[in-house]
Amino acid sequence: MLAVVWLAALTLLAATVELLPVPAYDSIVGAPFQPMLSPDAPLGTDAIGRSIFSRAIYGARASLTFGFIAAVIALVLGGLLGLVAGYFRGVMETLVDLCSEVVQAFPAMLFLVALAAAIRPSLATLTISMAVLMVPAFARMMKGAVLAQTGREFVSAARAQGAGPLRIMFREILPNTLMSIASFGIMVMATLIVIEGSVSFLGYGIPAPQPSWGGMVAESQSQLATQPAAVMIPIVFLFLTVFALNTLSDWMRSRFDVGQNQI
Repeated sequence: MLAVVWLAALTLLAATVELLPVPAYDSIVGAPFQPMLSPDAPLGTDAIGRSIFSRAIYGARASLTFGFIAAVIALVLGGLLGLVAGYFRGVMETLVDLCSEVVQAFPAMLFLVALAAAIRPSLATLTISMAVLMVPAFARMMKGAVLAQTGREFVSAARAQGAGPLRIMFREILPNTLMSIASFGIMVMATLIVIEGSVSFLGYGIPAPQPSWGGMVAESQSQLATQPAAVMIPIVFLFLTVFALNTLSDWMRSRFDVGQNQI
């Protein structure tokens, strides 16, 4: 599918950009706003003569790294909490629901802006902050998936054979929820990339001169009427990446959703 091709190509470029014959993201390769198909700038240059293509690929590395690591951290921590809460219920379930409601009531953008005002923003700061904010969402998602599994025959059979809670949770229930929570994780990764782009656009994200798609849009927005490519190229990269991630998430959910497949 085209979504996988785009994500694979972008990830490969982002991972190997320093090995490719492209200039560094902060190198001036020509006059400001050179047109596309220039020798050192296939997508043209920005307001100070840096390669838009190079900066877009370095921006992809920052966005993909941020989205992937934050989503994985939140998935692991939230998944474990949701697994325990869904199996044992009681106080743990109440705490997970309460934390989810509190976090959802507090806008992530406002939290990141307040955090940036208190400490110097960086990729690591954004990643850890958003991972923590996303933990309750994963916990709630995992709890629901576990509740859907606990009444099924294979769980009852494991209990009848004398299996303990740990074995039932990690050997019986967890494997049957992995695809559901993985598809949710990909969707969350897309959301995180949008949040990072929005925060960087406002000037509270990844600090310059390190590129991010939102930062590139902010740097060139005043020239939108005369130099639309400098603004639209990072927007297109962002749109295609988020669209591809959401498409992949939808495909995984429809193909592997435990609720649709009898295991």
